[in-house]
Formats: sequence, C-alpha cells, structure tokens
Amino acid sequence: MTFTDAARAALAAAADPVRAGEMRRYMKSAMPMHGVPKPTRAALVRNLVAEHPFTDRPEWIAATCDLWRSAQFREERYLALDLIGHPRYAHWQAPDLLPVYEEFITTGAWWDFVDEIATHRLNDLLHRYRTEITPPMRAWATSPNKWKRRASVLCQLGHKADTDVDLLAHAIEANATDPDFFLRKAIGWALRQYSRTDPEWVRAFVDSHPALSPLSRREAVKHL
Repeated sequence: MTFTDAARAALAAAADPVRAGEMRRYMKSAMPMHGVPKPTRAALVRNLVAEHPFTDRPEWIAATCDLWRSAQFREERYLALDLIGHPRYAHWQAPDLLPVYEEFITTGAWWDFVDEIATHRLNDLLHRYRTEITPPMRAWATSPNKWKRRASVLCQLGHKADTDVDLLAHAIEANATDPDFFLRKAIGWALRQYSRTDPEWVRAFVDSHPALSPLSRREAVKHL
C-alpha cells in the first residue's frame, strides 16, 4: 500500500460527516472534507510516518506531490503538508523544494494552505538558506498571484532579530495599496509580529507609509 492509499484509508476511517459540513462551511471549501480535526490528524500522521517510512528523498517528495495532486478531500492536502514538514524529514529541507511549495501555494490558493507553507516551510528555508531564498521571496512580492504575494509577506514571521527588514519592507510596500483582504491582513500580521522585536521600527514604518490600509495599520500597532 502506498502512502497515499494509506492516508486516504486512515482519513476515511476517521471521517465525521456532521463535522465535515461544519468545517467545509467555515473554510468556504469547494473541496469536500472528511471532518477530521487537527488533533486526530496529528495522530494519523504519527502512525502513517511510522508505518510508511521513507529512506529515499525523491520518493518522499513524490509521495507528497502525489497525495497533494490527487487529493479528493481537503484533509488529504493537509496530510501532504504534514508529510513534507514532518520533523523526521527535516534534514531533507533544501532550496530545491521551493518549486514544490510554489505549486502547492498556487493550486491550494487559500489561506489555510498558504499560511502553513509560508510560516513554516518557507520560513525555515529562508532562515537556513537566506542567500538562496531571499531573491525568490522578493520576486514573489510582485507576482500576479496574490497567494504568492501573501506568502512573501509572511515568510519571516517569528524570525525576530534575524528578520531581514529590507525584505519585509519590500514585500509590504509592493502590496500596501492592494485592496485584497488577505494581503492587508497579512501585512498587519507581519508588522504586528515584528513589533514584538523592534516596536520603534514598526512605528516608524507605519507612520511613514500613509498608503497602508486601515486594517493593516490597526493590526500593525495592536501591541504598540
């Protein structure tokens, strides 16, 4: 049995039709859902990884992509992200995974997928391979795809003193006047998070960028 087959069987066995409807409405998901909550999914992942270990990096990547691309339920894509981000395979994270994450962002095209990738996978790659990952993140900030732009804004969340403020400013300035709610919210979130490290920089940035939306501004200064 492949990892994809095992993952599908485990999710189907844990399905809750009542919860599925509630979760699908909350996520505004066009894709059906099984109604498997995150704690249950985490337990499934532990078992799946233990029962179907990967010793070959290309097979691990292929299994992740297969589960993502062939997904019929939203939780299958959640499991794909759980697999590619599993601590057991942390040593396989490298810049050559960026096209995979780009594919998942553009085909997932919703905040739950995008934020998981941006704040964990891209975040980790940028922290470990700043020279290689910074140029693509700067390019994503002006992409026609709004989800890649949101990812570029959020990719340094939690970097604290290691935050590249030039990259942060570039990503925000490139999207400051965009009317999209998800971009405005991301800008406020990124600034609010960084204000815990350098409140003076955030205050000065907000004051010097009057084009920031009221939502971005309100979120940015929430803890100042």
